[in-house]
Amino acid sequence: MKKLVTSALAVIALVFSGTTQAQNKSPELENSLLWEVSGNGLSKPSYLYGTIHAICSKDYFLSEKTKKAFDASTELVLEIDLADPKEMADMQQMAMGKEPLSKKLSPQQLTKLGVILEKATGMTVKQVDALSMATVMSLIAVKSFGCDDIKFYEMEFIEQAKKRNIDIGGLETVKSQVKVLENAYTDDELLNMLEGLNTSLTSESVAFYKTENIKGLYGVTVDEKMSSEKTNKIILDDRNGNWVKKMPKLMKNQSVFFAVGSAHLGGEYGVINLLRKVGYKVKPIMN
Repeated sequence: MKKLVTSALAVIALVFSGTTQAQNKSPELENSLLWEVSGNGLSKPSYLYGTIHAICSKDYFLSEKTKKAFDASTELVLEIDLADPKEMADMQQMAMGKEPLSKKLSPQQLTKLGVILEKATGMTVKQVDALSMATVMSLIAVKSFGCDDIKFYEMEFIEQAKKRNIDIGGLETVKSQVKVLENAYTDDELLNMLEGLNTSLTSESVAFYKTENIKGLYGVTVDEKMSSEKTNKIILDDRNGNWVKKMPKLMKNQSVFFAVGSAHLGGEYGVINLLRKVGYKVKPIMN
């Protein structure tokens, strides 16, 4: 159970990037997970990579172009610096709910959660009663992959960064990310979203990811039943805007490899478009 919870916490961000609705005015992007950021006074190019956060080991891949860009970078920056012991401690602490789910949720909501849990994980509400809704959501997200051997892109990048002895940073913290989740969804909205998480949806997303099909990934995520204008703004737009304010200082005098959820790349208020609006040249690396 402890191992499952630890794995689940590592993919809270996966839920952020995999279940939100695409922007209506999204500029169509080329099929590439890797983008070069240059110009606007940068002495060296930096790189922006869209991850799927977690994936079955058999589906894991890292293209040669991505390896080359990573090797050319002098700092790794993730959504959260999971190499920071404080962040990992906060993650463990926030796995637990502020109050038991049996007190937080209504009887009707508990019944609905029980059905979802049983179908997705074989677990009961009683078994997860002490956990936060974010952790329960992540448990279900992990199970939607349909495999036990899961690899995490962020952890793979961290391992390589440590081998190269380069700096590792984060654009936000565990506490801020969990707060975003709490503000973005009501309990009913979370439960409705969890109903939509299944192996077929995840498999389709993975298939698009393996072909770097950004447009296809957006198509999978468009589901009005699982999102709202408020949710999109909190989970995507606001966070993207905050990140783009921090990125210029980080990459001003060095080459940074930014790795964030792929859903943050596109859209009118996506990271690519926002960087372009403030004067950077952002182009896909195709080979």
